[in-house]
Amino acid sequence: MTSAIDERDRVENGRAIVLNPEIRKRGARDGEARLEEAVGLAAAIELDVVHDETVRVTRIRPATMIGGGVVERIHGLIKMLEVDLVVVNAALTPIQQRNLERAWECKVIDRTGLILEIFGARARTHEGVLQVELASLGYQRSRLVRSWTHLERQRGGFGFLGGPGESQIEIDRRLIDQRIGKLNRELARVKRTRALHRSARKRIPTPVVALVGYTNAGKSTLFNKLTGANVMAQDLLFATLDPTMRQITLPSGQDVVLSDTVGFISDLPTGLIAAFQATLEEVREADLVVHVRDISHAQSDTQKEDVELVLSELGLDLEVRTLVEVLNKIDLMQDPEKEETIARAHRNDDVVAVSAITGEGCETLLDYIDERLARSRRVVDIALDAADGAAVAWLYAHGDVRGRLDEGRNLTVSVSIDPAELGRFQQRFKTAELIDTVG
Repeated sequence: MTSAIDERDRVENGRAIVLNPEIRKRGARDGEARLEEAVGLAAAIELDVVHDETVRVTRIRPATMIGGGVVERIHGLIKMLEVDLVVVNAALTPIQQRNLERAWECKVIDRTGLILEIFGARARTHEGVLQVELASLGYQRSRLVRSWTHLERQRGGFGFLGGPGESQIEIDRRLIDQRIGKLNRELARVKRTRALHRSARKRIPTPVVALVGYTNAGKSTLFNKLTGANVMAQDLLFATLDPTMRQITLPSGQDVVLSDTVGFISDLPTGLIAAFQATLEEVREADLVVHVRDISHAQSDTQKEDVELVLSELGLDLEVRTLVEVLNKIDLMQDPEKEETIARAHRNDDVVAVSAITGEGCETLLDYIDERLARSRRVVDIALDAADGAAVAWLYAHGDVRGRLDEGRNLTVSVSIDPAELGRFQQRFKTAELIDTVG
């Protein structure tokens, strides 16, 4: 059986041109900022970008999106620079993609295909591989059954770029639909498993704090700093794909689970959002959501809007549930600007300025997370046997003891404690008695 991708479609050395069509005024995020991000996406899978530019599109051409003059000019650049691949930083229709490939005589992928290729190369866990493959198959199905890479391929990614060592087959919509059905069933099992894990955490409650943010905002670096973990953290877009969870102890002694999630991006493909529902449910179920921002980035405010848009699409009601905002990378700012950012954080509730690299502000962040979780705590009086040292020590370790009254063998402890922790205490020390709710 012959491959649906012929030799001109294969990328041998990864020389690429990145084009950013400026279709209409995009507000704060246009022109150079979008182009820079697209080049960063290409670099994330080690493409050698030999030329990049923003092209003005006054009217979208149904056949090619961009005008004929630009198509002809880029064809000349492709020949002169010996380019293997053109990345178009926009959503191309299957017809537009096919026509551009014919006109330029090289491989063409759009923004969605590039992001899916990155995710396919980065997925490490079984769940991550399933989620990205589901999104990629939905994308490929819309491409009128373009070729795809067999599961026994030797490299990462999903075959949009092609490459040596891959085993490719020609498949039709029926086979893709069968595979999509199987993936949906497997992900449904993942969803049920995650629900069971959340139920288990509720039986032995530990608050969950989820880190979210734009890709490359420094979430993984902050996660590593707070937990002492060694999650991949590089200056790359989508350096981390698979979610990671670690337990940490806050200054009050309370244990929490910190969750590092996949980064968001503008124009995130809807298929990816749908495919990652099982993973992103952890964000919806979190006790506290920490929005990590790269405050040194020129487009930081626009990136914030992009993240909040995705969170709203996930069903997180931002009007009801305020996010904790972390202004990260203050180490990259000059002193006057840095001082103003720190002062801004001090002036606003739910805002903390940090540097995940140097650790500046991280202790303040932990204190703040502690305080935010404590807002839902109850102040209770607990009567117990004074000889029960384990119970007393547990209350000191997991709550904020406000006072104690010793009466011989009887001891009454007044403690501020999270309801979840109180439930765990009552489950573990059944002889203790909750005698009075103070607040």
